Amino acid sequence: MSLDDPTKKMSKSRPAGCIFLDDTQEVVEKKVMSATTDSDSVVRYDPETKPGISNLLQILSSLSNTPIPELEEQFSNKNYGEFKSTLAKKVSSHFQNFREEKARLLKNPAKLLKIFAAGENLANKITAKKLAEVKKIIGLL
Repeated sequence: MSLDDPTKKMSKSRPAGCIFLDDTQEVVEKKVMSATTDSDSVVRYDPETKPGISNLLQILSSLSNTPIPELEEQFSNKNYGEFKSTLAKKVSSHFQNFREEKARLLKNPAKLLKIFAAGENLANKITAKKLAEVKKIIGLL
């Protein structure tokens, strides 16, 4: 769900509440640290009364493969700031390889265009075959 409104889905039309795959570490940290939480400071999963922290717990649980009850226990004596800091580092590190690979690929635009062309050729072959099958079935061939 969105970082700035946990009752709505993340959407690229709401960039402040959305984490993009190639957001820099600084941007990810800023977005996570400013994510909507709840009026108290107890890290507890309760989507009904605590949608903000529950959303963030779900994200951390997914990225760390740690059950939410275990995260609740881990952060039982910690405040939202400590929790968000841990989440920000986890999100940023999760996408680090993607950012590095993207940067590597962008350094060689000619090679990237060659990869795109090969993909286009393969897609054209597959779609041409499928289109011919459909035309035959509906009697256009």
